This record gives sequence, structure tokens and C-alpha cells, in this order.
Amino acid sequence: MSAEARQLLEQIHCHTTRPWTLMEVCGGQTHALLRHGIDQLLPPEITLVHGPGCPVCVTATERIDQALALAERPEVILCSYGDMLRVPGSDGRNLLSLRAQGADVRVIYSPLDVLELARSQLQRQVVFFAVGFETTAPATALLAQQALAEAVGNLKLLVAHVRVVPVLDQLLSDPSCAVQGVLAAGHVCTVMGDSELEDLVQRHRRPVVVTGFSSEELLRGILRCISQLERSEARVDNAFDRAVSKAGNREAQALLKHVFEPINTIWRGLGEINQGGYGLRPAFGQLAMSPHDHQGPAQQASEQASCPSGLVLQGLLRPSACSSFGNRCTPDHPLGAPMVSSEGACAAYYRYQR
Repeated sequence: MSAEARQLLEQIHCHTTRPWTLMEVCGGQTHALLRHGIDQLLPPEITLVHGPGCPVCVTATERIDQALALAERPEVILCSYGDMLRVPGSDGRNLLSLRAQGADVRVIYSPLDVLELARSQLQRQVVFFAVGFETTAPATALLAQQALAEAVGNLKLLVAHVRVVPVLDQLLSDPSCAVQGVLAAGHVCTVMGDSELEDLVQRHRRPVVVTGFSSEELLRGILRCISQLERSEARVDNAFDRAVSKAGNREAQALLKHVFEPINTIWRGLGEINQGGYGLRPAFGQLAMSPHDHQGPAQQASEQASCPSGLVLQGLLRPSACSSFGNRCTPDHPLGAPMVSSEGACAAYYRYQR
């Protein structure tokens, strides 16, 4: 640990006079906190709650089932990010298992790769299973804009993008929520700025600190959040100003607004979140998969009964407290999405605290 990190940790110990519960939103931050052992080095009065900041983990089971049904069609090439291939649907299957059976399922690293694929495979239907928070949604929006401009007729989007602030609003509105301060995800704020967070603080009177991902940045964010709580303050504080400005990335915001509109969205394990996701605007509707295009077998889309992922995603259950953790549920044989994703809380605990 660096000298700066040790100094920040010492300051946190000095400033903490009573119990506080903080939630880090981003799954990448959860992994960093456990990787650096920060959760073990903080004062015992500080409790860290791991929020639902893993887009792969919260993608609705219904969307996974739609992707599976599409991938089974011989004329379809289905593309998505690597982690999505391992997330189980309602029947336990995933896209990786379908690929092993011959389905044309491909990992992409940029949405514009999908556009190139569609141009080169004109006799096939190319479907992009688009997931992620506001950080990845602008790239999908750019893909949609270019596909429409070029009239690429064999490209469709199965959109499962989600929005951070609406789910925080719902979680903090719950009377049983014990979270007293929030560590906001720096990469989302790089795009969106902090205006939405200002509204969140005004509604819930809890401090929100924009935080990065290194040990120093995380400790700085924790210190600033604790300092506010100890002084009975509640405001937005940017502890990641090397990357985040107050206004955010206005060009990316304009692109999002042009292509997408906020819609009510089901989050896996959390239910429907008001305005919790993005849907394509009517002008881009020809790129969207219509309901009859991805109809799979009639079945109830639900998390496996043996996986309490909803409690994990709400910060109500530590992964290590789950009876299946590390035995029946491992990264090689995951029962639920939080053990699958590289940003999932269960995967973090398995890797760093098993």
C-alpha cells in the first residue's frame, strides 16, 4: 500500500467516531476494495454495502431468455460482451452452452465491430445484445445512428442498457435501507456529470461522493463521505475530478438523448425500476427486435431458487453468507449472475476472500 493510501486510512480512523454504512455502487469498485483489502483495514465502525453496480448481473432473466431464443435460430449471428455469454437464463442454459452446440454466438469488444460484421454477412441476421450502464450506452447509440444512416437492413439491437440513478433512488427510498452514504461510480459520472446526483441528494439527504477505482481514490472517497456524515452534511462531492467534470460529457449525453429514451425496466433480482433503463426512440424503432422476433418457449423467467442474487444485488446479503457460496456456486459452475460477471460481488468474494 502506498504512503498516500496509508495516510488516508489513518485519517479515516481519526475521523470516524460512530457507526456508518456506505454503499459503493460499482462492481469494479467492489472488486478493487476487496483486492486491496480495504474492507479489512477500515475502522470496525464502517460497514461497506455492495450495490447493484454490475450491468451483467442485473440484466433481466427475460432478456437472457430472448437472447437464447434468438441464438437458436440458424440465420442469426448473436453478438455481445464476453461476460454475457455465461449468464444463465430461466432454464439454466447460457449463450456459451448454445455456442458449444453450434449456435453462432460471438464476443465483441466494441459495438462498431457489430456494424462491420453486419456489412460482411448480408445473408445473415446480426443481433447485438446491448448491455451496460451509461458508460457503454453511448457506443450503442453511435452504432444505432450509423446503422440507420447506412440503411444496414440485417442489423438488429436487443437493448438491455440500464441507468444508475433511478435504481439508487428506489433503493434509498426503501424505509429499511440502512445506507447512509453513497460512493458513486466515477466512470458513469464521466459521461453523465453530477446533476442527477444533486437531485438524488436533495431527495434523500444522504451524501454522495464520486469515487475512482485505485486504492487511493477509494480511500479518498470514503474519507470525504465519512467527513460529511460526521458533520451531518449531505451534498455531492467529486473525489474523482481528474476524470469527472460537473457537466460530464455533453456530446455523449446528446447522443444518448437522440437515440434512447428512459423506460421502466426490470432489473434482475430487483424487479421493475421506474425509468431504470434505455429503449430506442421511435425514429430508431426499425433496429429494435420486435416481440415476435425473439419468442422462446413459454416459461416463467425467474432466478434459480437456490440463488438469492436479489438480496446480494440489494446489499442485503454478503456473498460469503450464502449457503451455496464456494461449494455449489463457483465461477466455473455459477448458480446466478453475481458469480458470473467479472464485476459481480460473488465473484469478487470468491476470488479475494474465499
